[in-house]
Amino acid sequence: MSGIFDLSGRVAVITGGNGGIGLGIAQALAAQGCNVSIWGRNAEKNANAAASMKAGPGKVATQFCDVSDSASVNSAMKATLDIFGRVDGCFANAGIGGGGRRSFIERTEEEWRTMFATNLDGVFHAFQAAARHMTDRAEAGDKFGRLVATSSLASLFGTARNEHYAGTKAALNALCRALGVELARHGVTANAILPGWIKSDMTAGLMANDKFVANVMPRIPMRRFGEASDFGGIAVYLMSKASSYHTADCFVIDGGYTAF
Repeated sequence: MSGIFDLSGRVAVITGGNGGIGLGIAQALAAQGCNVSIWGRNAEKNANAAASMKAGPGKVATQFCDVSDSASVNSAMKATLDIFGRVDGCFANAGIGGGGRRSFIERTEEEWRTMFATNLDGVFHAFQAAARHMTDRAEAGDKFGRLVATSSLASLFGTARNEHYAGTKAALNALCRALGVELARHGVTANAILPGWIKSDMTAGLMANDKFVANVMPRIPMRRFGEASDFGGIAVYLMSKASSYHTADCFVIDGGYTAF
């Protein structure tokens, strides 16, 4: 996994990076000396995220960007290139989950389209803008690029009454696999990071559910629950007392990196 995040002295774009996993990645990159451009549609959160990284050696800029809109993404990319001159990594963290507890047959078309637009369109637009820039550089002899999207374990084992979320994340995994093949000749890797589970108040409740243990747990690809002490030396992570996921204990689809 270190290969993905080894961007010291380079420039990375973080989409939706003003909270959660995206902010953790942005802070870790800035701490290692990477210049970071944060793209988000909440100016206040963008500014707060940038302020949290001022102590690092990397330079930080923010761009207003609605990642579901291609024109907005292209504008943010142009502004980033105007400031830094290049983009070496694009970390797409835009997306939403949830959406109520209705079943698939009760789901409205608007809910379905909104979920797909938020979870897939944002990654598509950001990755396309970054990949165009990276492949243009590769043709000039500069072969380097990292495309990374955050996925979900739901994409592998499904989820009850949240199937539209699982569907979008499964599609994201497939997109990254395909991009990994298409862009390899340009020196660009494409990866989907799937968080691993940790012991917490949230997972304790799940483990107390006999049906969950019998029907769902056998389908989750892991050897054991992670302990907090497992991740003490890892820079990129998100954990709270109530968290069920730990973003540093993960494996990566198709980019050649695996970490447990």
